[in-house]
Amino acid sequence: MKVIISVIFLITINTISLGQKDLKTVPSVDLKKYAGLWYEYSKLPNKFQSQCISGTTAQYKLLPDGNIEVLNTCIDEDGEKDYVKGIARIVDKKNFTKLEVSFFSILGWRPIWGDYWVIGLGKDYEYSVVGTPSRKYGWILSRSPDLSSEQLAEINKILIEQGYDPKKFVKSKH
Repeated sequence: MKVIISVIFLITINTISLGQKDLKTVPSVDLKKYAGLWYEYSKLPNKFQSQCISGTTAQYKLLPDGNIEVLNTCIDEDGEKDYVKGIARIVDKKNFTKLEVSFFSILGWRPIWGDYWVIGLGKDYEYSVVGTPSRKYGWILSRSPDLSSEQLAEINKILIEQGYDPKKFVKSKH
């Protein structure tokens, strides 16, 4: 329950713009290639993931209605598997680079959505850089738990160009 309350609070705060330059997304995303399992390589620390100490992953599955099922999992402080299931909807229906996610539902109604913008993507979808216009949230996702030094250099360049400080990202344990 604390995960749900934290997600609601932080997604709401996420919608407030901090007046920074516009966040730029990648030119396009092939959602079929993007679907599947991603490991969280690193993230900007946030309260709604504070219970996660290792093994954080995101699983994306395309749904017949055009939305995306999201299953985020991790191992918590007690060594237990923690998970939250949600939905992502496509905001940018031309290029599929801007999505919104919701992890809170009341009788099927989802009143709270948070930005999920793909701002960096490996040419073979081996990594993804996800951000929000406020720059309050950010994730580096990877198809495997590790990234090469070349990939990390590309990602750091993307983060800097997008107004993020790469040093504020914390590496996730797997």
